[in-house]
Amino acid sequence: MPAMSEPKLISGNANRPLANAIARRMSMHRGMSVGLVDARVERFNDQEIFVEVFENVRGEDMFIIQPTSNPANDNLMELLIMADALRRSSAARITAVIPYFGYARQDRRTKARTPITAKLVANMIAEAGIERVLTMDLHAAQIQGFFDLPVDNLYASPVFALDIENTFNGRLNEVTVVSPDVGGVARARELAKRINAPLAIVDKRREKPGEIAEMTVIGDVSGRACVIVDDICDTAGTLCKAAEVLMEAGAKEVHSYITHGVLSGPAVERITKSVMKSLVITDSIAPTEPVKNAPNIRIVPTAPMFAQAIINIWNGTSVSSLFEVETLGPIYEGMYASS
Repeated sequence: MPAMSEPKLISGNANRPLANAIARRMSMHRGMSVGLVDARVERFNDQEIFVEVFENVRGEDMFIIQPTSNPANDNLMELLIMADALRRSSAARITAVIPYFGYARQDRRTKARTPITAKLVANMIAEAGIERVLTMDLHAAQIQGFFDLPVDNLYASPVFALDIENTFNGRLNEVTVVSPDVGGVARARELAKRINAPLAIVDKRREKPGEIAEMTVIGDVSGRACVIVDDICDTAGTLCKAAEVLMEAGAKEVHSYITHGVLSGPAVERITKSVMKSLVITDSIAPTEPVKNAPNIRIVPTAPMFAQAIINIWNGTSVSSLFEVETLGPIYEGMYASS
């Protein structure tokens, strides 16, 4: 049954611009002003996090917008403490909107005596009183099973498909989608099906973590416009090397579409100097000034998709409808007018 009161948004400090953009987008959808709940999320001198909510939230359907990106621990604690503050203030339901789910790469034991931190974080989120999670492009789909509560995992691929169709308008038949490793084939195949493009794979073999010993292209990329697709770009070493290998294999140009631009350390410098013509990321993680100023990095907004997903959750209607380009096209109208 649809809720009677309006959904209410609250944001931590991880990505305030995205939270404001979601609120603006929801205002357009609802035909009324939707703002962020007035609250302060700050630190004491010893860096303890303190949250105070200045508005009445009793009986409200609350959505906390907070990616757990760098600094991951601070942003995660902000999320948990905000949830606790809302629960103790008698909010009816608390949904965590986590555009980027940190610790997702620690989703299994790779060696003896190592943790599964993604499961630990899932437990902490549930214990804090959060009843539902809305996220995007989890690093591993099975992380949804770490939660004993509903998890809606949105996908960036429909938005990327719209962007690719717009960017390569008139020459979409030249595009080949590329997975930068064997593990990402399913994600790349999904995008390739959406735009009716062939698929290639860059097979990499590591001697040790952080080093790439050898890369081989599986598939014909000669004369093609290659589009590398992945969920996370951290230091960009693998991505830039994959672009070089594709160019050496005869590719005409290389572009990359990455959902979460972690872009730590030397990443921006590497991308700027690389053979890639463009790197497209979403704003799931708040971009730094170097990222914004990089000439070959472009950011596509996720606010339209998250705003619609929040409204659908609040209404009790389907979120999976947002997996289709046909549904997202009208939501992104104006941005991709030719789609």
